[in-house]
Amino acid sequence: MKTEIHFTLNGESIEHEVEVNKTLLKMIREDFDLTGAKEGCGAGECGACTVIMDGRAVNACLVLAVEAEGCDLLTIEGLSGDQNELDPLQSAFIENAALQCGYCTPGMIMTAKALLNENPHPTETEIKAGISGNLCRCTGYKKIIEAIQSVADQNKA
Repeated sequence: MKTEIHFTLNGESIEHEVEVNKTLLKMIREDFDLTGAKEGCGAGECGACTVIMDGRAVNACLVLAVEAEGCDLLTIEGLSGDQNELDPLQSAFIENAALQCGYCTPGMIMTAKALLNENPHPTETEIKAGISGNLCRCTGYKKIIEAIQSVADQNKA
């Protein structure tokens, strides 16, 4: 069974017919070919699928696509905007070597983006708490935290 939903995806108004049992992650990846958000665990434990929904970081593997009705969705692909310039977080991850294999990176950046939108000047403790739902098996988190902190420091200037 399908239903029509209306939402905004990376700034674009969308009308889309979707299966009622399809997850937001599967819709974004399969129907819109936006593959930045990854399926890691499929159970909301790893954060690889994180997108921003109405300003909040959500695990797209746990949200049904129909729940996006009327919502504003932002994926990693939408961070660059119309100018195709990297978001400060994306630049900071590169500059701080805060990625290795890259599998967790889109979800980590989207979580950090939501955190910084809510709290532009987080402490290191707040950053650690903010990204606690995102798992990384490569970097050990130190450089990730430094990258996020560098953007927070820019926000203070």
